[in-house]
Amino acid sequence: MLHVGVDEFPLVQYLAGQLMLSDEDRFNALKEYFPLAKKEDWRLWQAGQRVQIIQRDEAKGGILKLGTQIVKSKDNTIAGLLGASPGASTAAPIMLGVLETVFKDKLATPAWQQKVHQMIPTYGTKLNDNPAKVYEEWVATSEVLQLAAPPKIDLTPTAPAAKPVVAGAAQPAKAGKPAKATADIAL
Repeated sequence: MLHVGVDEFPLVQYLAGQLMLSDEDRFNALKEYFPLAKKEDWRLWQAGQRVQIIQRDEAKGGILKLGTQIVKSKDNTIAGLLGASPGASTAAPIMLGVLETVFKDKLATPAWQQKVHQMIPTYGTKLNDNPAKVYEEWVATSEVLQLAAPPKIDLTPTAPAAKPVVAGAAQPAKAGKPAKATADIAL
């Protein structure tokens, strides 16, 4: 475990920095993803503990693996998950990963593609940069699940929120001094 801590020191710094963020910094980070967020609508809630995989490695002793890893037998007769237990937001993508890993040939057939698209119409579609498509799917999902209609999304582009200051991260250089390099870790 010590090898992983040393090898993944930027991650350790990042996680420690996240723990030290002020409420204002957290809210500003939230606004990067939801620019119209109002502080009075949000509260900090402890969501649980994360578990990571440390995989044996001949050269390094151990390598940190983030998230959930699919493991399977060579003949694909059994598969399982290691790592953080999937919650509702990740269970479907992880199951699709199992299908893509264990049933790769079958998933490529028109019959399986039709069935997957019947269950998940956006399968294979990148939604990150398409708020209109996200809203369309949100409405459709709400109807299928008989939930209240989702609120309208303002599709007008806005300026990104100010980046929060993370403890241990490089700060802007002062006149005449170069900035300290820092690793870019996006989780």
